[in-house]
Amino acid sequence: MAKEDISGRVSEMLTPFLDENGLELYKAEYKKEGPSWVLRVCLEKPADADNEYVSIDECEKVNSWLSDRLDSEDLIDRSYSLEVGSAGLDRELIKDSDYVRFAGRAVEVRTYEQINGSKEHEGTLKGKENGAVTIITDAGELSIPADKISKINLAVVF
Repeated sequence: MAKEDISGRVSEMLTPFLDENGLELYKAEYKKEGPSWVLRVCLEKPADADNEYVSIDECEKVNSWLSDRLDSEDLIDRSYSLEVGSAGLDRELIKDSDYVRFAGRAVEVRTYEQINGSKEHEGTLKGKENGAVTIITDAGELSIPADKISKINLAVVF
């Protein structure tokens, strides 16, 4: 089975279990890292959850359930490591809904080419529309074409 198919199948398999447990799938990826294969599952809480953080206990519960399911279905035909964790405080924004959910939060943006003289920008996320991400910086509002963004993460502010 192709690695994309495995990630997709794991996503389908997990969704009902996660729904029952007040969690959502942030992403699932199956890839080769060095000589080994890794199935990495990242979790998040729904946007309307009281607490936005995924606990270690929740990760352990999903890991145990998924490990048992993968063993019983024999989905992956080689040895691999299973990692279950949360999207993290500095999570990457990957879905369009992330730009709505995290509007008003501090972000760090990296671009493929210089915009206003820099490839790195920090500011408060305003949103994403018409193919551009808008952030509020110290210098004012900055609109960055989405196809020019190499990575955008929530900033960890203490």
